[in-house]
Amino acid sequence: MTTQTLPATDLLRVEPPRRSQRSGWSRLTATMPSWVLTTALAIVFLYPLVWTAVSSVAPKAGTSQVHGWGLGNYAALAHYQAGVWVYLGNSLFVSLLTVLLTLVVSLLGGYAFARFSFPGKNVLFLVTLAILMVPYATLLIPLYVILNAVGLSNSLVGVGIVLTMFQLPFSTFMMRISFESIPRELDEAAMVDGCSTFAALRRVLLPAVKPGLVTVGLFAFLAAWNDFMAPLILITDTNRMTLPLAVANLRVQVQGVIDYGATEAGVVVLALPCILLFLLLQRHYVRGFMSGAFKG
Repeated sequence: MTTQTLPATDLLRVEPPRRSQRSGWSRLTATMPSWVLTTALAIVFLYPLVWTAVSSVAPKAGTSQVHGWGLGNYAALAHYQAGVWVYLGNSLFVSLLTVLLTLVVSLLGGYAFARFSFPGKNVLFLVTLAILMVPYATLLIPLYVILNAVGLSNSLVGVGIVLTMFQLPFSTFMMRISFESIPRELDEAAMVDGCSTFAALRRVLLPAVKPGLVTVGLFAFLAAWNDFMAPLILITDTNRMTLPLAVANLRVQVQGVIDYGATEAGVVVLALPCILLFLLLQRHYVRGFMSGAFKG
């Protein structure tokens, strides 16, 4: 049996794996700063929430959880005045009403601004956006007077309407961009097939702007769920308080002593729905506006 020796030129061909290995290390070295920065930012943003969650169950003097780890602070929150479930229900009602009104009005408004031409269209759109330049707190007192005149003062419905008004500029802007990113040939083809304007909106355009609707709805929910100023000005009945207002009132109970344990428990209860909702909807939130146009 004879053994063949490879020529020197064939031996030199074994080098590419080393080159690819070096390129892999170079890519890892290039991406390392971004990973370090992202990790550091995640720690900075998550540390306060983790610290609050741990402190809400940790033993601490002057709280409802003095000895050992437990849910004493959550029990104090649950039995505060009307009960945490009443305040959770109030916040949920206001948030869902705000989301519903915001989605309906911004959907129709964005559709009108993107697809129709009418006198004063651009001026009206600029006036709508101008609401963003008005300080939020300065409008609450005039709005309280208006709501009192129409019988909606000290009402959760009135709070939802006020919060919707402050969400509409951004939401209308977002929906107009969503509709403008869709080719007009889609709704024109639907109208050729016999669809009316609203039928084309419902059957063709609505699935196409689904990511925009999710973004608008998520922003509206987060703003309404965490809002403190509007319920503070518009709500006077303790049984109609939203959860942020109830947590703020719970913070100082007896002789100015701050109940940090119950406050931390309230912060955790407030944060959990927002975190869960964002995690559930992030796939739709980050997806392109055109992703739903070709799903039929």
